[in-house]
Amino acid sequence: MGAADPTGVDANDVGMHATDDSRPIHRVYVDGFWMDQTEVTNAQFGAFVKATGYETVAERAPHAEDFPDARPENLVAGSVVFSNPGHPVPLNNHFQWWSYAKGANWRHPLGPDSSIAGKERFPVVHVAYEDALAYVKWAGKRLPTEAEWEFAARGGLSGQIYPWGETFKKDGRAMANTHQGHFPDRDAGEDAFIGIGPVAQFPANGYGLYDVAGNVWEWVSDWYRHDYYAELARAGGVARNPQGPSSSLDPEEPREPKRVMRGGSFLCTDQYCSRYMVGTRGKGEVSTGTNHLGFRAVLTHAK
Repeated sequence: MGAADPTGVDANDVGMHATDDSRPIHRVYVDGFWMDQTEVTNAQFGAFVKATGYETVAERAPHAEDFPDARPENLVAGSVVFSNPGHPVPLNNHFQWWSYAKGANWRHPLGPDSSIAGKERFPVVHVAYEDALAYVKWAGKRLPTEAEWEFAARGGLSGQIYPWGETFKKDGRAMANTHQGHFPDRDAGEDAFIGIGPVAQFPANGYGLYDVAGNVWEWVSDWYRHDYYAELARAGGVARNPQGPSSSLDPEEPREPKRVMRGGSFLCTDQYCSRYMVGTRGKGEVSTGTNHLGFRAVLTHAK
């Protein structure tokens, strides 16, 4: 489990380097489990909402006590949306392509004038961690641990860079929905998609799972700590069914509780964020959703 820098590529600080938090590579054992073949779709999440009346975090207006410095007119329901800047920009400030959009949520992924009509097979997005938990509980499932997720995503190819092998394309064919062209201002769509796409449009991995790289990030159950892999490695031996650390710590934002995200998204690229590499990690503040973040589930009990 974990990632090393790939060989034979032009690596840079924000592209094809594996990050320190995905090292050292260490040994893990997980019991058998059943995992959803795809990320949870709009149709599946919609059935949950229809049955329960559930309202996602992005659909609720923020509370003034949680944001004491915010102006009242800014305490409006919404979520974080990728916005193409329309021209090349330096890559040292992600606020140049991410912004809070009032009225953005799972039904309106790009803002109030957008819709998921006709996109029933697209992965649901703008789900905060508690939204994912609410769905899996209703469905009689749970979120995978980070160790389970990586084991499943590898599809039996231990030690490979990608879920399908060592090279980014296979026989010249795109294997995942990622960003081509120039990041963040031009997605060339060489993989047939500009932005998010429906689930299961690329070959499954060795375990029959789709989109474990690219399309949308996926929540897993573990708290995020930058040094967790080092902790497991120091313990030695094989970590059996690790559940993650007991609390969160991101040195870059130590006061923000974060959970691990895996798999990368349609925005990942070797120019900036190559987290479609199967051993790499992402992190997200638990109450925040975006239009490139979803989840998939595992059965609570094997059948």
